[in-house]
Amino acid sequence: MVVIDTQTTVKASDGQPAPGAAAAEAPHPRPLLARAGWIDLCGDWQFAYGDEVGDVECWRCDEDVFPRSIRVPFPPESPASGIGDPHFHPVVWYRRTIELPSEAADKRIILHCGAIDYRSTIWVNGSQVAEHEGGQTPIAVDITAMLRPDGQQSIVIRAEDQPGDLSQPRGKQDWRERPHGIWYERTTGIWQPVWLEVVSDVHISDVRWTPDLDRAVLGVSVTLNRLNSRPVHVRVHLEMAGTVLAEDSYLVAGSALDRELALDLGSTTMSRDSVLWSPETPNLVDATLTVLDGEEVIDEVQSYAGLRSVGVAGGRFMLNGRPYYLRLVLEQGYWPETHLAAPGDDALRREVELAKELGFNGVRIHQKVEDPRYLYWCDRLGLMVWGEMANAYVYSRSSLQRLTREWIEVLDRDYSHPCIIAWVPLNESWGVPNLLHDPAQRSFVRAIFHLTKAIDPTRPVIANDGWEYLLGDVFGIHDYTFSGDVIRQRYGSSEAIARTLREVQPAYRFVTIGDLQSPDMPIMLTEFGGISYHPEPNVPWYGYGTVAGRASYEEKYRELVNAVLDCPTLAGFCYTQLTDTGQETNGLVTAQREPKLDPSVIRNVNSRPSAAVAGDIVRHLQRTSGTSFGGEAPPIESP
Repeated sequence: MVVIDTQTTVKASDGQPAPGAAAAEAPHPRPLLARAGWIDLCGDWQFAYGDEVGDVECWRCDEDVFPRSIRVPFPPESPASGIGDPHFHPVVWYRRTIELPSEAADKRIILHCGAIDYRSTIWVNGSQVAEHEGGQTPIAVDITAMLRPDGQQSIVIRAEDQPGDLSQPRGKQDWRERPHGIWYERTTGIWQPVWLEVVSDVHISDVRWTPDLDRAVLGVSVTLNRLNSRPVHVRVHLEMAGTVLAEDSYLVAGSALDRELALDLGSTTMSRDSVLWSPETPNLVDATLTVLDGEEVIDEVQSYAGLRSVGVAGGRFMLNGRPYYLRLVLEQGYWPETHLAAPGDDALRREVELAKELGFNGVRIHQKVEDPRYLYWCDRLGLMVWGEMANAYVYSRSSLQRLTREWIEVLDRDYSHPCIIAWVPLNESWGVPNLLHDPAQRSFVRAIFHLTKAIDPTRPVIANDGWEYLLGDVFGIHDYTFSGDVIRQRYGSSEAIARTLREVQPAYRFVTIGDLQSPDMPIMLTEFGGISYHPEPNVPWYGYGTVAGRASYEEKYRELVNAVLDCPTLAGFCYTQLTDTGQETNGLVTAQREPKLDPSVIRNVNSRPSAAVAGDIVRHLQRTSGTSFGGEAPPIESP
């Protein structure tokens, strides 16, 4: 272990923003593969409900068929869309006309949609160009062949989101017309940015970064969208804080480049610890990737990478090869005016800053695949993320096919974000409700775990987190007891945990239906707390325990978090939750992001040293008497 005694501060930039730069502002909608000059298509689109136009072939029709206007990317259920209709409308239509800039002549045009919920079809100038299923993952399609030589171009998008289809991975979107319990308003159609890119015939379509600290290398995989057979050169330039770390050029005759770039992490100018990524020091490597045809630059993108490792050992979570105590908060990523869509770049950045100000070093994204711009701010400002899939509610052939297909797309999209430290394909027994008695459902849980590990062997995976645990690298438990003493009784020692697993059912469910795979597996409370104020009469409400006022709230929060920190067997926690969400009024802040307690109070509670780390320090002293040692990071201070 090492004492982490520095913290990166992000300051305003005097120049133009660039992905990976220490002072970047509004990020590109795809921050890991950003080109200059992208064309933003968010804003006002023509709009129609399928049930009001008869769901005819609207892609053939002119604007008169579209009686409404909608503000993209906000879903029609949300007030910010300009429509704000929460009722059942399974089919929606969008239309927009554009004129391409002169620099697009003789180039290729890529249409990007960050996410459309759930099944989408896209037409350009009356010709179908794409079909996609999956409400959490992006669409990118080359529309060049369908464009007119000049004048206006028409883009039409049809989205279908059947509210009663419980085999559809929908997360916490309600299948009833009005929200109930812990579910909230639906999101139909476009809910992430839409934009165009102007590219050459040969251009970069994907980039993936894989750090290996043990070998001091950074792996890069570049995929070209090749439309001719002529070899090109791909130049990779890496730097950090103005210091060049590596640069090389490679001849590429096919469509893919896979290389490992050696990094001199022990040099006098850049020591190993000064370049690693962590919540306290979110160092990023700036990357410029250039495609050259001879001497001509035909494509150039900006990207970035984080040098860090994650894993588990000795019952602890490991960051950069050292034990690291996880202090997470549940993040629903939901806003009253915009629902699953973020109000804008500033709101995404503020969400990250808010979690850090409250003393958390990470978030567990819950039943949602977050906007890449949010992950960018987590990368940049230093906030760890558990990436989770939105789940279905039933188990069927259709549900497992849909979830598996979309989960693969999620892993591919977000693989290179250094902030993501773990994957969680399934929450509790959502979508696998009969794990105890159905061998097929247990086989699916095991399969999705191993599939995730096959696609990304660099991160811990928790197959199903919370209860009826079957398989994973971390053992997560959801326990909403409202007593700190009960937390200590259940998790205060190895013997207590063994008894809890054998005898206690915190959510009226078995905590585990299998044996723990390894004594090295960390154990965490990955949902607990959920404190709410007593609800007002006739106001929709859901919480796990109530208090009367601010003083009682602070007292109960201290009691529960201190009890978790007193348990030396726990490797971390995830408190429920960051914000009030709809009728779930158990956030540390309101739905409008107003703190219920002084943030410094919450931060001080969260930042108290844990018994787990104290024990690690004692053991380290016993092993290395007289040598320097480290512990937890210091409390995270407000900017």
